[in-house]
Amino acid sequence: MPEKIEAKARADRPGGVQRSDKICPRLQPLATKMRPDSTPATMTTMRSAASALAGPDKLRSTFVALIRESAPFIYMHRDRTFVIAFGGEVVADGKFVELTHDLNLLVSLGCRLVLVHGVRPQVELRLAQKNAQPRYWKGRRITDQVALECCMEASGTLRVEIEALLSRGLPGSPMAGADIRVASGNFITARPAGVIDGADLQYTGEVRKVDAEAIRRHLNLEETVLISPLGYSPTGEIFNLTLEDVATAVATALGADKLVFLMDTSGVTDQRGAPLSELTSQQAETLLSEADSPLPEDVRLYLPCAARACRAGVGRAHLISRHIDGAILLELFSNAGLGTMLTRDPLEVIRPATVDDIGGLLHLIEPLETEGILVKRNREVLEREIGNFYVLTHDDRIIGCAALYPFDGDAAAELACVAIDPGYRGTAKGDQLLAYLQKHARDMGIRTLFVLTTRAQHWFEDRGFTETTIERLPARKQLLYNYERNSKILMKPL
Repeated sequence: MPEKIEAKARADRPGGVQRSDKICPRLQPLATKMRPDSTPATMTTMRSAASALAGPDKLRSTFVALIRESAPFIYMHRDRTFVIAFGGEVVADGKFVELTHDLNLLVSLGCRLVLVHGVRPQVELRLAQKNAQPRYWKGRRITDQVALECCMEASGTLRVEIEALLSRGLPGSPMAGADIRVASGNFITARPAGVIDGADLQYTGEVRKVDAEAIRRHLNLEETVLISPLGYSPTGEIFNLTLEDVATAVATALGADKLVFLMDTSGVTDQRGAPLSELTSQQAETLLSEADSPLPEDVRLYLPCAARACRAGVGRAHLISRHIDGAILLELFSNAGLGTMLTRDPLEVIRPATVDDIGGLLHLIEPLETEGILVKRNREVLEREIGNFYVLTHDDRIIGCAALYPFDGDAAAELACVAIDPGYRGTAKGDQLLAYLQKHARDMGIRTLFVLTTRAQHWFEDRGFTETTIERLPARKQLLYNYERNSKILMKPL
């Protein structure tokens, strides 16, 4: 099962981030698969995909393929703890109803949810009603007594509204009565942020401690935990906290499997604007340190928190757009994903194969054997030769393999059974495998690498192999040469 490093539509946000209705390029193939006759600007979700059952054969097969693709993720996410953070804009814009349906589905699939909400637009509205001017220092609110009262009012009202919406099932469906039981409380102990660069932030605070055990007790009772951005000191003081600080601290304290930030943009992009579907925490920190990095405001807000959470033990952190219906489902239950996923370590690993990998190897190479591209190897052969195989995994799912057969005494080795998952072809995964095995062969003292191929001659020639004759092969390999396959022989000095 893949675990991903995995590019995940921009919209209005207080502070000037502009909205775009364009869908992330990474989403395009999925959008096309889900609705072949529609424009990519409109996404369907897993909820509406069932309508394909009543359509033509192509739509039915598409629906079946999507269910099969999501099945491993459904299995993997069961009983896992997800912390999902979203700003008050989600409720203010009326988008929380759609989100509620997706949260309901996650709960029905056995996911343990902790929801952390923000209140910025609601607080701004109350300040305006009191003719009070909002004040900020380096992006953080200066919370005076009036602002604190607005924060408490907004948090209480919004929490009740969210609880009411979560109590709704999916009307007109078998999930009509599938309401979510919600628990909230004083889970966050806070301390004052104090004076920063000469500015007294007053009642603005920072998370001091999270009562993770209390949260777990509610999760164990199959309740969804809802946390507001307020914290309490041991002396009874109340502090205004930031959404991202609370969500990061809660996810870290729980050792959550996922931390999800719903934001205005669709994820992280590189300097050319290309979406980055996967990042390690180190790569994220490097990107943030680049002075000329054109990162949007919300990415600069959430990306450091996501990286910090991964370094602290959170399994995955996801940055996805709040403006795409079904964004969480598309991100969590598809190979393509929707936004940017962060991990502590790289998701892609090349390693020696083990007996436990045989099922994955067979799944990868059997279609190529059927086409006559690879020599047939049954399970017994793979078990016997597993020590010669290497696998490329993405999120623990085998997406490529190759074998290396040394010929002792000849300083030569055969490169065989090179295969890449169809979904990853054209992404240089074959080059990664080849580079790894060439280095490994050199370390073993191999001076010549050769390959026998019927279909991939030009691919190997583009990478430095040249065609040669059977007489150049090691003597033992000459005896094993299959004249019926009439494979091309290519060789490369190392």
